[in-house]
Amino acid sequence: MNDFLVDKTTKTVSFSREFDAELSLVWDAYTKQELLDQWWAPKPWTSKTKFMDFTVGGRRFYAMVSPEGDEHWSLQTYTSISPKTNFKLLNAFADKDENPELPGSEWDLTFSERNGKTTVRISIYNESLARLEKMLDMGFKEGTAMNLKNLEELLATLSKQQ
Repeated sequence: MNDFLVDKTTKTVSFSREFDAELSLVWDAYTKQELLDQWWAPKPWTSKTKFMDFTVGGRRFYAMVSPEGDEHWSLQTYTSISPKTNFKLLNAFADKDENPELPGSEWDLTFSERNGKTTVRISIYNESLARLEKMLDMGFKEGTAMNLKNLEELLATLSKQQ
């Protein structure tokens, strides 16, 4: 992740990452609960999905769980899905009872494959500058870099199993 960009004028964060894995495997890692929970949290935190319905209008409700058991919940609602090329979602922090903490952010994830390598481009628009700054203050850049490293390792393991 060398192109992490923060644009405060558009309240957007964007970045991309190339993985040494086929598109279908990377797509699955982003869209299947059992795979997401293996990489979607910076270590030593873990990801715990309570439910996930990867359909337009469907939702994922999950927590990042600290080693001490602290849970930080988020609610994602899928707004658009073009299989294996793009999906969009609304993301909001939430309490344990699924009540979103608005404003949230709009995520746009685009997938492409070239010569057996898959690139994921992510753009995150925040409804407010305060939310963007809160996200960055919470360590979003560093956490995302750790998550993507987790994903890289998972993809390497899964690629060997195919």
